Amino acid sequence: MLKFGLKKRLWEKVQNLTNKTKKALNSVIFIIGVSGCGKSTIGKLLSQDLNIPFFDGDDFHSKNNIKKMASGQSLNDEDRHDWLETLNHLAKKQLTKSSCVIVCSALKQTYRDILSIDIESKIKWVHLSGSFEEIYNRINSRPNHFMPSELLKSQFDILESPKEALQIDISLTPENIIKTIKNELMNKSEFGLFGLGVMGKSLCRNLANNGFKISMFNRHIDGEEEDVAKNFKTQFSELSNARAFDRISSFVASLQRPRKIMLMVNAGKTIDYVIEDLLSHLSENDILIDGGNSNYIKTKERFEYLKTRNIHFIGAGVSGGEEGALKGPSIMPSGDLEAYKSVQPFLETISAKDRNNLPCCTYVGPEGSGHFIKMVHNGIEYVEMQLLAEVSAILEILGKNPDEIANIIDSWKSTANSYLLEITAAIFRKKEGNDWLIHKILDKAGNKGTGNWTTMASAELGVPSTLIASALFSRYISFYKAERLQLNKKFIKLNTSELIMTTNDILEAYQFSRIINHYQGFKLMTEASKEFSWNLNLSEIARIWTSGCIIKSALMQDLIVVLKDTSNILTNPQIIDIVNQYRPSAKRVVSQCVLNDITIPTLSEAIQFLNGITTKYASANIIQAQRDYFGAHSYQRLDDDSLNSHHTNWN
Repeated sequence: MLKFGLKKRLWEKVQNLTNKTKKALNSVIFIIGVSGCGKSTIGKLLSQDLNIPFFDGDDFHSKNNIKKMASGQSLNDEDRHDWLETLNHLAKKQLTKSSCVIVCSALKQTYRDILSIDIESKIKWVHLSGSFEEIYNRINSRPNHFMPSELLKSQFDILESPKEALQIDISLTPENIIKTIKNELMNKSEFGLFGLGVMGKSLCRNLANNGFKISMFNRHIDGEEEDVAKNFKTQFSELSNARAFDRISSFVASLQRPRKIMLMVNAGKTIDYVIEDLLSHLSENDILIDGGNSNYIKTKERFEYLKTRNIHFIGAGVSGGEEGALKGPSIMPSGDLEAYKSVQPFLETISAKDRNNLPCCTYVGPEGSGHFIKMVHNGIEYVEMQLLAEVSAILEILGKNPDEIANIIDSWKSTANSYLLEITAAIFRKKEGNDWLIHKILDKAGNKGTGNWTTMASAELGVPSTLIASALFSRYISFYKAERLQLNKKFIKLNTSELIMTTNDILEAYQFSRIINHYQGFKLMTEASKEFSWNLNLSEIARIWTSGCIIKSALMQDLIVVLKDTSNILTNPQIIDIVNQYRPSAKRVVSQCVLNDITIPTLSEAIQFLNGITTKYASANIIQAQRDYFGAHSYQRLDDDSLNSHHTNWN
């Protein structure tokens, strides 16, 4: 009896899971096109073939709409709005039960946007297209239809051919049309992922868990990388409907058109090699998405190059690491807006969700702006990590063991919580044997180049991102381990037993420096937006960084509101009050550390930067005089409002 009950519960569990999977995979097939193209005929045949419900959009027009069309008048957008919303509600209701076929004209993108509300990822579009003459003759031969053939021209006039739809020529026989639809929409994958490294694998599982039918590709190298995609598929039940490939031609052929392929390979030349390998297999309007940490300048170049080949290119910054990629990352896509709309349902569905359950994915802007934003994200991340390393080092010098450091950091969550704060506390608790693991890790920090790019971009744009540069160079210094050991013996350091500060001082110094860090990061994006005419929405960028990404924090949540009114967070009254409140502690901590030879590059730079940015009359006048002395570079005078240049013969 016990065995029977256990089997029954297991069977019920499997059934529930199966039902959930079926529900997740349900879709609405919209057959669209002008009147007379054969939508209803094809829709009915397709629904019969697939054994799913069929709905004719014409049956849902209001009496006023039917009366208006019967009198020879065209429907305007206002007439269609309620009708489109009715069909959207119909589709949503049907999705809770099964898939379905709905036919309607949906001639404009705005109409399709209404039909797609809240169900973008569940819709498959089929556009039946033909010449005006061909369809005009069809309408004239069709009895008892309420729309006169004279209105056909008005439909062709407003028709916006959907790029995201499967395009079917109505000259094909109905049988061949059905065969084509089934082959392209039912037998082929919706989305392809190229490259199965750690992030690529996690994104595949994320897509599959959200009900998307995907194709996965990984290269084949004898003796090194063999059957990677196939073996990966067998490891996880959610990938049972995924298709695995190690041949590019088969992978591309498995995808619905226009194809949507996300590249998760190493940044740099590898991306260019992959693009060239793919190009001969792609078709017009296919979309490539670079989800790696590519340089924004290279992304712009690839965008322009692929445009000449009629291929869309989207540069998408992805943050969240392995766990974020699986459970929901923050995604920062850029490129052609219309192309983004085609992949929007996929990216927004798999992204993290903010506190209002909105996707932490937003269209950033044109060209390489998405990768620029991800680059700045990583620069801010460098500083946040360095600040936590510095405050932890101070706590250790104050005599705290790793467990005590973890407890102190944990206590800061109420006022300074962040993902990096949480993982730092967890790191300090981790033991290996009788000792803490942190004591066994070599003190040489690596980097993958994005901090370097951020620093270079700051210099090129003339933006003082001094904390990012400081955090980057701190990693470089750490790498000189042998030289540090050698010089440590040469230079005497002061005794730190008289270090005078409280843990609250350290917390406030940390919070002070984080505000300066975020100011510099958003300042860099502001100046880039002006320079490249990107029109970045800083508040929206802050919002998508509140969940899923490495730098998500309570401070980032606050910045959503602050950045709605200003691009300079240091002009916000609340931020000003907080900075003034924390500044004395920051000065106390920094001065004590300097006096005791404790390395705190980013904490000290935060103070120095605020001092510099708030100095009314800087020492730069001396620099200008020196430049004029040795190079005749000239200078401007405070007592000359004309802004004329002046030169002095200093000898």
